Amino acid sequence: MMTQMIRFSGLLAALLLANAAAAETCRNQIFEDQTYSVCEVPAGADLRLFLNGPDGQPIGTFARLRDVVVAEGKTLGFAMNAGMYHPDRAPVGLYVEERQEISKLVRSAGPGNFGLVPNGVFCITDEGFLVQETLAFDAARPDCRFANQSGPLLVMAGALHPRFLEDSDSRYVRNGVGVSADGQTAWFVVSDRAVTFYEFARLFRDGLRLPDALYFDGNISRLYAPEIGRDDFGFPMGPMVGLSVPAD
Repeated sequence: MMTQMIRFSGLLAALLLANAAAAETCRNQIFEDQTYSVCEVPAGADLRLFLNGPDGQPIGTFARLRDVVVAEGKTLGFAMNAGMYHPDRAPVGLYVEERQEISKLVRSAGPGNFGLVPNGVFCITDEGFLVQETLAFDAARPDCRFANQSGPLLVMAGALHPRFLEDSDSRYVRNGVGVSADGQTAWFVVSDRAVTFYEFARLFRDGLRLPDALYFDGNISRLYAPEIGRDDFGFPMGPMVGLSVPAD
């Protein structure tokens, strides 16, 4: 009897540890002497892109996004700004929400980071996640429940963007998303300090071992992650990505 109780206690402890690990979404990570906040989301989670609230106006802030999610009877697990936007906070490039195309795909190169081709699209499907180069996405047109175009691509099929320089002196706090090879996990990352494109891209490829990753921004990179004590603030944002979880 005592042996069975010990075995049961050990099994229960293991299950509790496994559940705790599974429940952890966001963490702090060090890579090559730089610190990053990393949020990991599995396929099937209630991960969405958000732009406008029920009133038709841009949500803009994490506080308003929390209110939107709470009104659904859920809790906001984490959130991050998710791509570039115009002064009126309308998305730059493709934006899809609940399979409705709100903003069209931009196929050409252009000024700024967004137009630094190859750029790409982050897509949430019913089966998982996808980061794909813009023209390849345009040809394939996957069935995205949510999608947002941004740029540049940080990593594409395991290769860093060809324009990134190892000795660059352009440093910003940056954020972006990477996707596993099987499309079953997405990682959302913001640097805790100013980093170069090259350093940030290598975090995805060499630190997280991801074949594809997309840049979101480097001027207003912000994160809401209560697990690690983050609730960044600043000017109102355009598109955001957020994870809804059951309310306690």
